[in-house]
Amino acid sequence: MKLWAIALCLLATCASAHATTAVWQPAAGNTQIPIWPGAAPGAQQVPGSETAKVSDKLLAGKPVTAVTNVTQPTMTVYAPTGENTGAAVVVIPGGGFEILAIDLEGTEACDWLTSNGITCVLLKYRVPSKPYDWKCDCRPHNFALSVPSLQDVQRTMRLVRSHAAQWHVDPHKVGVLGFSAGGFLVAEISTNFDRHLYAPVDAADKESARPDFAMPIYPGHLTKGDGKLNPNVPVSGKTPPTFLVQAEDDYVDGVNQSLVYYNALAKARVPAEMHLYAHGGHAFGLRSTSNPITGWPALAKTWMSTIGMIPTAGP
Repeated sequence: MKLWAIALCLLATCASAHATTAVWQPAAGNTQIPIWPGAAPGAQQVPGSETAKVSDKLLAGKPVTAVTNVTQPTMTVYAPTGENTGAAVVVIPGGGFEILAIDLEGTEACDWLTSNGITCVLLKYRVPSKPYDWKCDCRPHNFALSVPSLQDVQRTMRLVRSHAAQWHVDPHKVGVLGFSAGGFLVAEISTNFDRHLYAPVDAADKESARPDFAMPIYPGHLTKGDGKLNPNVPVSGKTPPTFLVQAEDDYVDGVNQSLVYYNALAKARVPAEMHLYAHGGHAFGLRSTSNPITGWPALAKTWMSTIGMIPTAGP
């Protein structure tokens, strides 16, 4: 079995499930907000109804909840539990554009962000979607633009800024954090924020979709074996400051994804910080393990303070 298939099995599709719900729901007290007032632009048919499955297989001692067949994308806003820093982060789970690892790479990231005074906006974007065709088991490692998903990210960034006053967010401190396929979307929104992928639907679409800072964690789809950057992520001097985390033994998407992207950022003189660890594999999220890579969130917090997005921690 190919390594990407192993990863997807762990997250959802090949693993047996001990619990299934029709539609994923956030914890009590948090509400999903539709990001489109009507049907999403370019809505396409999916294999079935939305489902959320909890795997029997454990990752770092916990199961993984996988959401798929999402046709009505939503965002869930989590308010800071500590002193509000004014910063906000849109969290983009991964899952190979077929599923969303909604807890491993979603709600658990929100728990960390809100505990550090950062508003978290969890995006449940449309899947399955290109660059992979759910009808095909070949899953070509291509350079397609993830249009439906990127439309959802653009719209969410604009909605956060349009609600900044209501949510007590500084509209100049709105970042993105994504994992695996979500990390690819972080790179896409960082380089395609001015690209018009849908017709404006309301006043929110007058807002900028550019992130003020970006955190792609073990991103995929950024390069082929030839070592060239995906042309759909045109890094420029306007690309926001970026924080990368990668394990050298990631044999799903491969370490070169982050290395090539970091090199492009350096050439464009974009402020960037990358942490490369010997061990960690793929899809480690924020879960505690014996590997040093578990400490990356503390480094990310320090980085956010050094670029002025959150206050510097006291001694």
